[in-house]
Amino acid sequence: MTRSLYALPRPGLRWLPVWRRNFLVWRKLAIPSVLGNLADPLIYMLGLGYGLGGLLPQVSGVSYVSFLAAGTIVASTMNAATFEALYSAFSRMHVQKTWEAILNTPLSLDHVLTGELMWAASKSLLSGLAILLVVTALGLTASPLALWIVPVIFLTGLCFAALGLIVCALAPSYDFFMYYFTLFVTPMLLLSGVFFPADQLPAAVQAVSGWLPLAHAVQLARPLLHGAVPADAALHVGALLAIAGVAFFIASVLTRRRLLK
Repeated sequence: MTRSLYALPRPGLRWLPVWRRNFLVWRKLAIPSVLGNLADPLIYMLGLGYGLGGLLPQVSGVSYVSFLAAGTIVASTMNAATFEALYSAFSRMHVQKTWEAILNTPLSLDHVLTGELMWAASKSLLSGLAILLVVTALGLTASPLALWIVPVIFLTGLCFAALGLIVCALAPSYDFFMYYFTLFVTPMLLLSGVFFPADQLPAAVQAVSGWLPLAHAVQLARPLLHGAVPADAALHVGALLAIAGVAFFIASVLTRRRLLK
């Protein structure tokens, strides 16, 4: 039992039916879902970008709305992946018992978790793409390099979906998720360079913020949006992949302990 509990996930491609099942359910409410994911980041970007931005000089050599745009894209991606991996996945696991029903088929828990991971990342990709399209329509993209933000969006979603599944495995109820948002998501949103350059922070805080997954995503997305190749791109991509892989393994162990004990 101990050996299987800590075994590496081996889903193959049999997670696809789980992904497809979630997609078919979501498709019935696709338009309200996409509009809901657009509303909050657009309010931040347009309200702060053009409102507050009109009072500010250039930030890091660009207008404030252009500076804010890249952060808004990855922050929206983070939120979409997090909500799906927390509230929706918890509903399917604990409330609706959907996972339990799937586990009575030839599919294993590895397939279920991987399907949930990929679905949350896919849904967050739609959210990030929607913001990217709006940013492009506003003329805030500088070159075709901005297209490379698309894989950054997916990788960001994958990372935060894996982190969310850890919390989902630990949560006794929906109320538990507020601790995650209050103690992790909100501070990270403020410290990762989304709203202002991270180099404005005290040196000790910068040392911490540089390790945050959202900071790596911002460091990739912002130069691409402005037509430049990110510095240390391999480092940031590797960090996001490492966080996603380790977090998914931890989520797998915790979920096995919760459901298969």
